[in-house]
Amino acid sequence: MSHAFVSVQWNGQKKAYDLILLAAIAVYLGTFTAVGIAQQAADPVVLIMRALGTCAIVLLHIILAIGPLARLSDRIKPLLYNRRHFGVVTALISLAHAALALMWYHGSGPINPISSAIGGYGDYVVPIEFPFESLGLAALLILGVMAATSHDFWLSRLSPPVWKALHMGVYAAYALLIGHVALGTAQFDKSGGLLIALTLGAVSLTALHIGAILKGRKADLASELSGEWMSAGRPDEIPLNRAITLTPKSGERIAVFRYEKGISAIVGVCSHQNGPLGEGCILGGLVTCPWHGFQFDPETGAAPPPFEDRVQTHEVKLEDGTIWVRSTPDPLGTTRPAVPVAT
Repeated sequence: MSHAFVSVQWNGQKKAYDLILLAAIAVYLGTFTAVGIAQQAADPVVLIMRALGTCAIVLLHIILAIGPLARLSDRIKPLLYNRRHFGVVTALISLAHAALALMWYHGSGPINPISSAIGGYGDYVVPIEFPFESLGLAALLILGVMAATSHDFWLSRLSPPVWKALHMGVYAAYALLIGHVALGTAQFDKSGGLLIALTLGAVSLTALHIGAILKGRKADLASELSGEWMSAGRPDEIPLNRAITLTPKSGERIAVFRYEKGISAIVGVCSHQNGPLGEGCILGGLVTCPWHGFQFDPETGAAPPPFEDRVQTHEVKLEDGTIWVRSTPDPLGTTRPAVPVAT
């Protein structure tokens, strides 16, 4: 996290993350091309083009899987910190694939390559003649916009809700790419292997998202509403330095943390990118968002200096061994000392 707009800073963790990512991509591209050349499957340029295209599809599946997997298992959460790196690399690989395809298939004609790919051939009404490349270009446009606005500069300028809505376009890009491949390369794949792989990928992603939603709803249903106050159960039911999430009938979710000072509750949505604070942990006495590491004091809702981010607190009380949390958040800036409990 940063309190000023600066160029991307590669610390040791980010360098390791990116080196592993780039190495894996290089191995994939090299292996795909080498095997294709050995089998004389196609022209080397076409093989490189296919390698780039399939690599982009694989990366997009990984990107879309990280979110639900992190909700299902804490072990995946470290991948969330630099998920935007995945997205930018995916956009660049998609751009390289598109550029090569346009040059190879549309670069020698009298029509502009992009115009040729969009409407220079085929028929939008007949599925078998559909200009599938137009779907790929539309997906590339979405991925390009997302990559261009991935820096926190745009997050601040657009506001977290708008930025979040814009980047939900990844699902539209995914649908467009599925159509691009299904109507394009898959038509010429006599084995049907590519269509089977795409189907398995889509089914797996759907299952992961459904599983994450069901887990979240299970936690929501565990919230017992009693007037203005919501039951958070016994203190020992909250893992130390972790939280449970309560869901009021209206308003944002509430993250209830147990740590060395006791029990504190804050709004469960990070002010950075609306990340799920209730899925984070306490590090150094501060609530730490699992998405990008933004931190907040659980008693004040304020980020540590020099940062100025804030989230709202909630009133907490302990009665007859049960934690109760007021469903209505405090005004921004309100301090709520932790309710002492045995840790």
